[in-house]
Amino acid sequence: MLRKSISIKINNPNLIKQQLLLWAQHYHQIFWFDSNQNTQITSQKYQDYDAVLALDSHREIACDYQNAFKNLKEFQSQVKDYLFGYLSYDLKNDIENLNSHNYDGLAFADLYFIQPKKILFLNGDELTLKYLSPYSKELEQDANQILDQIISSDNENASKKPLVIQSRITELEYHQKVQNILEHIHRGDIYEVNFCQEFYAEQAQINPLRVYQKLNAISNPPFASFLKLADQYLLSASPERFVKRHGDKIISQPIKGTAKRLENNLEDKKLATKLAHDDKERAENIMIVDLVRNDLSKTACKGSVQVEELCKVYSFKQVHQLISTIVSQVKKDTHSVDILRSLFPMGSMTGAPKISAMQIIEEEEETKRGLYSGAVGYISPNQDFDFNVVIRSILYNASNQYLSFSVGGAITAKSIISKEYEECLIKAEAMKKALEPS
Repeated sequence: MLRKSISIKINNPNLIKQQLLLWAQHYHQIFWFDSNQNTQITSQKYQDYDAVLALDSHREIACDYQNAFKNLKEFQSQVKDYLFGYLSYDLKNDIENLNSHNYDGLAFADLYFIQPKKILFLNGDELTLKYLSPYSKELEQDANQILDQIISSDNENASKKPLVIQSRITELEYHQKVQNILEHIHRGDIYEVNFCQEFYAEQAQINPLRVYQKLNAISNPPFASFLKLADQYLLSASPERFVKRHGDKIISQPIKGTAKRLENNLEDKKLATKLAHDDKERAENIMIVDLVRNDLSKTACKGSVQVEELCKVYSFKQVHQLISTIVSQVKKDTHSVDILRSLFPMGSMTGAPKISAMQIIEEEEETKRGLYSGAVGYISPNQDFDFNVVIRSILYNASNQYLSFSVGGAITAKSIISKEYEECLIKAEAMKKALEPS
């Protein structure tokens, strides 16, 4: 089905971003991706747009993990249009002989994609609206509404009533579980495991847009996203790209290695330098780089897998991170869903070797990961795609009033349990602040 489009020159892109999200709230399904124009991040050179908004489903696919990638491939081949959606972590069970039986308070589908009725691309000072033909009569009307949207200046709280945020496991239990993982490492069962814990609130009533706005302002990440799927929400301040396809080039940019930010500029720079030379943090990153290189080789042309950047420090508002960039070339007729399947789940959220890591994750974690540590993104009509890693994110089911966010880190032989726990708390700070009363 063809899309019709119009383009508009705008004067204030940041204001238009606010107006777009506010205007979109009455839609049933919303996919919003915002790069926050992070020009200091290497990933920015691979960004296609400053922000993208996709609205309401013309056609959709929602399924559990069984044959999920096969179903998505068939769906994409039939639609041959833009698809916006997500891959939950538990699609691992479609790829390997694995399972997921831990507690799930959110009840998201394992895989969900839509062919949007309306897509709006913001790039520099140009806003482009691309609507499927049956909805194209609304193009000019919507453009005028967006430009005329009045931004509310009220101070409505992010949380409509006080939240009681609980930890799924205690600090003592965390120590015991990491000790169990270290025993696996010392026995040679595994080299590295990304171990996560959940924080949650029951009877939670929040303003999802307000929470997202606060979270995005706190972190200013390059892969921010706001998803509304009827009564289910993802509010994400992800700093990490999972994988992107641009023609026959594939780009993956795993993050491993974290240090907190300090207000004192000199001390902050010292911490960044220390992170760049930290043997333990670099080892974490390099192990995942090797895993990603191996995964990319499954679909790559021979000899094309290259490490463009290794363990470079990038500084976000709250943390310094080590980011590596690995690329490959694929044959032009390689289907994008096959590439996604060959890489999923991402090594930065599993460990090495990947299958053993996922088995240990299932044993030691108390919560089904679901969309957390999965990927959100889009596939274009020519099969280019871009997906983030769902971390630094709040997940919310408005119907059952369950709110959840998880944090974790890589456990290696050099891990000090108390420091790993401290890293989790540092990563949780942004989500907790976003949920505080204004």
